[in-house]
Amino acid sequence: MTLDKNKIYFITGVAGFIGYYLSKKLLEQDCRVVGIDNINDYYDVDLKFARLENLTPYENFTFIKGDISNKETVLQIFDEFKPNFVINLAAQAGVRYSIENPDVYIQSNVVGFYNILEACRHNPVEHLVYASSSSVYGANKKVPFEESDNVDNPVSLYASTKKSNELMAYTYSHLYKIPITGLRFFTVYGPMGRPDMAYFNFTEKYFNGESISIFNNGDFKNDLYRDFTYIDDIIEGIERILHNPSFDTNNVSHKVFNIGNNNPEKLMFFIETLEKCLSNATGRKVIFEKIYEPIKPGDVPATYASTEMLESAVGFKPKTTIEQGLQKFADWYIEYYFKK
Repeated sequence: MTLDKNKIYFITGVAGFIGYYLSKKLLEQDCRVVGIDNINDYYDVDLKFARLENLTPYENFTFIKGDISNKETVLQIFDEFKPNFVINLAAQAGVRYSIENPDVYIQSNVVGFYNILEACRHNPVEHLVYASSSSVYGANKKVPFEESDNVDNPVSLYASTKKSNELMAYTYSHLYKIPITGLRFFTVYGPMGRPDMAYFNFTEKYFNGESISIFNNGDFKNDLYRDFTYIDDIIEGIERILHNPSFDTNNVSHKVFNIGNNNPEKLMFFIETLEKCLSNATGRKVIFEKIYEPIKPGDVPATYASTEMLESAVGFKPKTTIEQGLQKFADWYIEYYFKK
């Protein structure tokens, strides 16, 4: 894929998991990246700083510590750097955390995204791509989830904010002719990922000598299913969409795509695979001590992405298997935490 190195890419949430990998991919191709992050303490900030340290050697990288919920900050960045492409990945993540701390979700996910839209309105961009989530499908029982499915019944505040993003994006695209694409991510995982995600949390607990809690009622017959998507696949999908906007009819330049693996795995199979990969990485048998608990409020029984629209639009379908992806994570975890 040929990129225009004279273009400026503004990435929000640049110290986050996806923001970091996307920035690195663009910088490796000599693109100019301006990134913002508030470095909040939702999870270990050392990991965020480690990501940033990997980006700072690139001459074309500019980092701004700030919060997109501050409108003045966002407008100043647009005025100074005049980005051509905007990728909004800054958001307060986590379904369960949104039940305990709702305020931060409204500030970051709703107010922050509004500020980005306003900035794009007053400073025209070639394309705005933003992070939505598979959580918008709620407790949808029809699988696989398709972009045309009804998503009016979110079961967590986090999901509600992501649904709000899609509505806001549609309106701004319609009124101001801003080319906008939303991506519904399905359980992204990999090295340097988010410690609040189950695979990372399970690994930490094992090495701390703690048991892991599995919220599936201990019901292996009707186990939870998740569409786990490896980070490299996510980044390739974003990059293709970014430079191949496929806009709608009726003069509405807003699209929403699923970006998942299209191959959901049972939660218990995922855990067993993680145990095997950690065994390979450590050279010793790894078995988690498991405690089975009821499903948490806001959790859904299955996530399963139909990726036909994405494949049709940009010819891309994720290809990393769960075994390949978890082995890369396990190898990184041992290297990062035990061989520094």
